[in-house]
Amino acid sequence: MPKLSKLLPAKLRSKMGMDAAIIPVVRLEGAIMSGGSALRQNLNLAGCASRLKRAFEMKEAPCVAIIVNSPGGSPVQSRLIYQRIRDLATEHDKKVHVFVEDAAASGGYMIACAGDQITADPSSIIGSIGVVSSGFGFVGAINKLGVERRVHTAGLNKSVLDPFLPEKAQDIKRLKELQLEIHGVFIDLVKASRSDKLVEDKSMFTGMFWTAGPAKDMGLIDGIGDLRGTLRGFYGEKTKLKLVEAKKGLLGRSASMGISGLGIPVMDANLGHQIADGLLSTAEERALWGRIGL
Repeated sequence: MPKLSKLLPAKLRSKMGMDAAIIPVVRLEGAIMSGGSALRQNLNLAGCASRLKRAFEMKEAPCVAIIVNSPGGSPVQSRLIYQRIRDLATEHDKKVHVFVEDAAASGGYMIACAGDQITADPSSIIGSIGVVSSGFGFVGAINKLGVERRVHTAGLNKSVLDPFLPEKAQDIKRLKELQLEIHGVFIDLVKASRSDKLVEDKSMFTGMFWTAGPAKDMGLIDGIGDLRGTLRGFYGEKTKLKLVEAKKGLLGRSASMGISGLGIPVMDANLGHQIADGLLSTAEERALWGRIGL
């Protein structure tokens, strides 16, 4: 016959200190971009959906812990991840604790807003609630090289913001309109998820970012601390953490590095493309971290 304590709900047993709470932990790390390759995996919904699902399906867990460490990136992928976390939390009736490492900035903060509780390290970077679009103009360069740019379109706006053509006022105006629309979605999400916790000031939605102390004063986060200590404070000193990792393929995690992980290179027609794509993603991620001084 089972012990009386076993007849109680798992969450209640954990709160009463009868059992050691086992809490699944999911790491969401890096620049938020769609796609990826065998050489580099970006942070996006496709890459983390199965880990999130497995974490929330742990029936005995009183909550799910999510580590966020991202400078931002795609607003679409950021919102998709946010929404998936909230949907799973509702479906499985679990609280979500988010813990910020180096940064939860821009899209990274959007994901962090999926937490019922957001905790950050004192030196974490928080915020950057804004939208940015950047690129390069090569008009002067191709003129110096004597290169003639030829563009043929069906549709007057198909060459909008072409980096090899001079900028047009109407193109910039249209880009600003799009940015304001996306910024509005971001602001609404923050206000809805943080509700009465926010202490708004004029700089909150300007794209500015802060360390954890000022961010807490503004209501952008709930507490300052670390994952283990905070969760033990909520669920008892016996609390144990279980990292939910991506499932390994048939050849293991090192399969992309060579046959059976033995270092024997696997050459295919896409290798050059994967290397180029990986280098480009690295440069884009470096630029995102650079915007917040990291």
